[in-house]
Amino acid sequence: MPANEVLAIGMFLSFILLVFTGFPVAWILGGLAVIFSALSLILEADFSIQTGLDWNYTSLSVERIWNVMENWVMVALPMFIMMGLLLDRSGIANDLMRNFSKLFGGIHGGLAISVALIGLLLAASTGIIGASVVLLALLGLPVMLKEGYDQSFASGTICAVGTLGILIPPSIMLVLMADRMAMSVGDLFLGAVFPGLVLTSLYIIYIILFGLLQSEKAPAATQEQFSRTDLYNLCRSILPPLFLIVAVLGSIFFGIATPTEAAGVGACGALLLTFINKKFESSMLKEVLQETTKTTAFIFAILLGATAFSLVLRGLGGDELIERSLLSLPFGNTGIIVCILLATFLLGFFLDWIELTLVVLPLVSPVVNALGFDPIWFTILFAVCLQTSFLTPPVGFAIFYLRGVAPPEVDIKGIYRGVMPFVLLQIIGIIIIFNVSSLVTWLPQQAYGG
Repeated sequence: MPANEVLAIGMFLSFILLVFTGFPVAWILGGLAVIFSALSLILEADFSIQTGLDWNYTSLSVERIWNVMENWVMVALPMFIMMGLLLDRSGIANDLMRNFSKLFGGIHGGLAISVALIGLLLAASTGIIGASVVLLALLGLPVMLKEGYDQSFASGTICAVGTLGILIPPSIMLVLMADRMAMSVGDLFLGAVFPGLVLTSLYIIYIILFGLLQSEKAPAATQEQFSRTDLYNLCRSILPPLFLIVAVLGSIFFGIATPTEAAGVGACGALLLTFINKKFESSMLKEVLQETTKTTAFIFAILLGATAFSLVLRGLGGDELIERSLLSLPFGNTGIIVCILLATFLLGFFLDWIELTLVVLPLVSPVVNALGFDPIWFTILFAVCLQTSFLTPPVGFAIFYLRGVAPPEVDIKGIYRGVMPFVLLQIIGIIIIFNVSSLVTWLPQQAYGG
């Protein structure tokens, strides 16, 4: 095996191993890029071993990082993050929970259905997993436990529904994927609409069946009859997030604004809603801006490290090695895609979605293109697969977000039991999207007359 391929394999394996040390991923990615660049240059200069890297190639990392930082699409990230945080503090979700509970609380599993519908609206308004899970946990979990819901079922519902924000547009994950794949953000947003609705539908069907088959674990809430006043309050509580969804996604889908401009519209709209709900305070705005800065810095630090890492790995021939290895698998074109998705699912047990998006996705995308598959379809499949990483141990972040705000009686084992059925539902969703590609491709084709 050539020296450059040995270095490429060693670089990728080193990344996998070092992730388990708990050291910041941004430093791991950037540090490995520096170490293996230096090692390659030493082998070239002192031992005349061809590694494919020289001073001219390694200097490209500065230009590549500069290009990342001046990418106009990436401006959407802090705007979408700010929009989600403002909506989290606007009090809108509290109104939704109260009114949806009145509508569905009288049926078995009705409170869980309310959480699912609120999660769908939050997902299409925020796109931030942590905010959605914590907010749903604070609003929905005490109510469900008070009504006698099974702890595992209640916590699993909140974790799973909270992860919808990473897929349903506007999603910061799709913004990053579009940048890495050199694709249109609008295409990915359009392609993710129906898959997101499919997953939500699967969740609600499961909740209804659970309520029917195990009614003692999802009892009907004790409440008064739903009145016209309650219906009016429900419609009024739905209007603010609906306004934000139309303002952001509508402006993109109808060509009024670019995704970057729409992100600014969303942030402005969320700020307006906090004024309308009389939740605005200078201290709250300061807290939101600080949290936005921290989250943006965290993402960009990993992005810069991943950029340097992928550049060095590509210079060592790592992308060609992976492409050659995958194309040589004796499973046919469809089997190769299944292997990629399976590997992504397994890596999601240990790696965060950001690392998988920035490191793994660019490495496998040439294989997908070589096999002739639609890149939008595959990217959405990859995104749905990454969504499971929030629910699978030991790194399932949605589980830890919930555990951080859950009552003491809700233990981690119960949460793990609760999320397992939803992981299976997500796998079913992947199978459906895999076999019905029009769920992803139809809306972008209609939007652009393709």
